[in-house]
Amino acid sequence: MASAVMAPVFMSSGEMIADRRFDYGRDLELRGDLAGAADLFIQAVELAPGFASAWFALGDVREKQGDVEGAIEAFRRARAVDRGDLLGAGLRLMRLGAATLAAMPPSYVTALYDQYAPKFEQSLVGELGYCGPASLFDAVRTVCAARSARMAFACAIDLGCGTGLAARAFAEQVEVFIGIDLSAGMIEQARTTGLYAMLETADALDGLRRQRDASADLILAADMMIYLYDLVPLFAEIARVLKPDAMFAFTAETHEGAGVVLGNGLRYAQSERYLRDLLAGAGLVVASLAHASIRTEREVPVPGLVIVARKC
Repeated sequence: MASAVMAPVFMSSGEMIADRRFDYGRDLELRGDLAGAADLFIQAVELAPGFASAWFALGDVREKQGDVEGAIEAFRRARAVDRGDLLGAGLRLMRLGAATLAAMPPSYVTALYDQYAPKFEQSLVGELGYCGPASLFDAVRTVCAARSARMAFACAIDLGCGTGLAARAFAEQVEVFIGIDLSAGMIEQARTTGLYAMLETADALDGLRRQRDASADLILAADMMIYLYDLVPLFAEIARVLKPDAMFAFTAETHEGAGVVLGNGLRYAQSERYLRDLLAGAGLVVASLAHASIRTEREVPVPGLVIVARKC
């Protein structure tokens, strides 16, 4: 996870020799022998044409070699045999310009984080310097202080709650925490904190739709916008669930252009103007916006935004 992109899940071919070719290829790739690795991945898919992991690995190596057309071909083959796109070949095709920018498959995000749940905090916080929840806490505290308001919330909803990092940051300020996450593995980790009154394994939008109108004093989304392409329905639901004058605090990765892009780390980045417009369209007023990095990528800070909005 210390790399720019978390390693995709491995799916066996069911053929022992093909799986061994794949393993040998991965070893060569790690040693820097891309040509040798590509040759072994080709041997693996010749033995097992439906070997999605080998097709995906071949696409990855070809991209590193500068063979964009070859990479696109391999990623297309990977997506064709991996019907749920658990490996994220569709995202790689989007990044290479071979597919229209669209939503991430929920199955890809779920598989990725179910795999990483046990070591998530060590990898994200320890290796990538992640500080999303702390940044949100500081931003909310600043907004409360500016309004001479007490920093106390009867009910808070933690979208994309992960292992519970945001709940830990706000534990003393929130009476009742509700956590929603797409990954069952993450939900199980969050349950061990004992900080949530309710936890639900669900897409953030679906989970919000089950919440009552004007029922939340605070909604948090730390490091979740990076996995969402279309934020319009989500922001509308957030506005519906928030009480009047309640707050929505979230982090996002950003870029200097317009709209939404898919970065090299296979995460969506939204421009500041784009997010401001979407919030305004949902009836949410920006109370605080700061350009701040909440993680590093290859030891370089990733451009980001920390935003607190209020319901009009």
